[in-house]
Amino acid sequence: MEAMISNLLNRFERGALSRRELVQGLTLLAATSGTAAAQGPGAVIKGAKIDHISIQVTDLPRSIAFYQKMFGLTVMSEDKPNEIVRLGAGKILVSLHHKSPTGIVDHFAIGVEQFNRESVTRELKELGATPQDNLDAGFHIVDPEGISVQIVGA
Repeated sequence: MEAMISNLLNRFERGALSRRELVQGLTLLAATSGTAAAQGPGAVIKGAKIDHISIQVTDLPRSIAFYQKMFGLTVMSEDKPNEIVRLGAGKILVSLHHKSPTGIVDHFAIGVEQFNRESVTRELKELGATPQDNLDAGFHIVDPEGISVQIVGA
């Protein structure tokens, strides 16, 4: 984890990340490190992992080539009408969306253990969230900073 934080800070200091992107990255790391431990024992929604990151991009083919070249990811699925390409290595890790504004993390998804649509909807509402159905799966809620968090089955 320390290496990932150092990498984010180095990229921010070099100007490769905006302050918002730095905060989003640190938020993701924090979410993955303590989500399960922070929840009460009876919670219905138990975060288990970061499922994927969705990035809004200017040039879809250029971004696809970058993730293929740098990380060896392959195209796992495409949604041509919505200009979305999902890349991964056995499972989807990065979703690229040709959409404005570009250069931002559109959302990140948290995989929830024992995902049940009705239970999760009820629990989210009890916790004060307003779940929005997603195009493909799960729900989206908005965190206190305005970042979209997708909730899907783990």
